[in-house]
Amino acid sequence: MQGPDFDLDFKPAHGEAVPVADGVQRITVNNPGPFTFHGTNSYIVGRRSVAVIDPGPEDEAHFRALMAALEGREVTHIAVSHTHRDHSPLARRLKEATGALIVGEGPHRAARPLHAGEVNPFAESSDMEFAPDIALVDGARIEGDGWSMTGVATPGHTANHMAFALDGTGILFSADHVMAWATSIVAPPDGAMADYMTSLDKLLQRDDRLYLPGHGGPVTEPAAFVRALRAHRKMRERAVLERLRAGDRKIPDMVKVIYASTDPRLHGAAALSLLAHIEDLIERGRVVTDGPPSLLGEYRLAT
Repeated sequence: MQGPDFDLDFKPAHGEAVPVADGVQRITVNNPGPFTFHGTNSYIVGRRSVAVIDPGPEDEAHFRALMAALEGREVTHIAVSHTHRDHSPLARRLKEATGALIVGEGPHRAARPLHAGEVNPFAESSDMEFAPDIALVDGARIEGDGWSMTGVATPGHTANHMAFALDGTGILFSADHVMAWATSIVAPPDGAMADYMTSLDKLLQRDDRLYLPGHGGPVTEPAAFVRALRAHRKMRERAVLERLRAGDRKIPDMVKVIYASTDPRLHGAAALSLLAHIEDLIERGRVVTDGPPSLLGEYRLAT
């Protein structure tokens, strides 16, 4: 789903270590797709003693590319933003090869308990084996030779999503929370819209100058971009309320109108995004339904 800015000029250079900031290199996995753009970005932070951020999926070519870029350097930390399979599984193999410590918010978990009979549509996309050596809490720091990073908890896309601030530089590795190429998927029960919006507000309180995301190129004006993202989500919320006023009662009917210009391959994710908005609206007392909210539920405005 296209966001408020579309990163058309991004060149992935699959398998190559590309300098993107002082002491930071990016290597993009060759795993393009409708949810990954040109592929997942892994980052190497530091010079002699380094951290790897989001090593990516279990991919042989990417592992070789990482090891080639890391040759002659000590890897002390492997920082994982969240536990979707395009970001975290290679951490285990990289740890075996380097002895580095795996850092992350925690194991994969849903943002809320599953309802009776509910199936998590992203279960197969989640790395259920992830177990960090260091469970990083919001504001906690890891450091190496010449660098340090602070964890910035940003739940919403997943419950355990963590961004990493490169201390003293104004750089935030924003992973899948904020990306230039598209809006982040917020899909219940893995994700929660209320959490996502709170995390956007949290970023607006910071003074970062550059975001390096999990897919696509950098976000060069973070504050303006996050404000646009927030407005985009509020627009989607208003669209849901408008469709309910127009008489739509089911999410598939809303998707046909609200996402009429969106790639049909993304309509499933769009439906989950609307469910996330509806769950939030129900929590706030603006929408009602009989029974737990679901993709097949019927909804109406609260009176």
